[in-house]
Amino acid sequence: MATNETLKNQVATKQNNEVANGKKPMTINDYIDQMAPAMAQALPKHMSVERMTRMATTVIRTTPQLKEADVTSLLGAVMQSAQLGLEPGPMGHCYFLPFKNNKKGTTDVTFIIGYRGMIDLARRSGHIQSIYAHAVYENDDFEYELGLHSDLKHKPAEDNRGQFKGAYAVAHFKDGGYQFEYMPKSEIEKRRARSKAGNSKYSPWATDYEEMAKKTVIRHMWKYLPVSVEMQNAVEHDEGTGRNIKDITPDDEAYVDIPEMVGDTPADGENEGE
Repeated sequence: MATNETLKNQVATKQNNEVANGKKPMTINDYIDQMAPAMAQALPKHMSVERMTRMATTVIRTTPQLKEADVTSLLGAVMQSAQLGLEPGPMGHCYFLPFKNNKKGTTDVTFIIGYRGMIDLARRSGHIQSIYAHAVYENDDFEYELGLHSDLKHKPAEDNRGQFKGAYAVAHFKDGGYQFEYMPKSEIEKRRARSKAGNSKYSPWATDYEEMAKKTVIRHMWKYLPVSVEMQNAVEHDEGTGRNIKDITPDDEAYVDIPEMVGDTPADGENEGE
């Protein structure tokens, strides 16, 4: 297994050699194109590597902070999205969030699964008939009950729904069973505060709060869903850096194990909760 530092040195050496030989240094797009064969092997059959690389390069092009990020960290996030078959971009399947790593003095990239991504991953199990989540507002008619005969009823207000109150998720299994979870706003905010993405202005929490609130509830319910061990482990790496990405240097077929970041702050300098 090559180390993250080894990969950085390989990339730096390659770039220096190219400059010394009068060649134009490789861009992030060049590295993604070079990594395309490994991405093609990782992608689910229903997705094409051409579409994945196009979506990734579009996100990078429209987010200036990603262009300044550590190459291995960014490529790790790209490979993580390929391994899970989740498209980065406006659909909200997954996000690449830049963070300042104060210990290393670099900008690293955190991979974040979105609400629609969580729904997509759950449906792939083949054991779930339907899964959905909804936001609850203070003027909605909402009640839920736990115990031997648990129940949940929600009738959204038609006009002014008031302030956000919480969110719930429901999964119906093909064998006739079901699972639901409700989480009040106070609990959602606690989990947001512990998230690396919680307070960053580049975070989906800032742009799609309701979607992230619903994702938070589904992730909490995840351990009760009939999904594979591999999928359970994949979701555990949510809000971490990519793992086991194929080395982007052409002469080395090793895989790179990129550890999760520790002690990071958002790229915009805002403080993150623990």
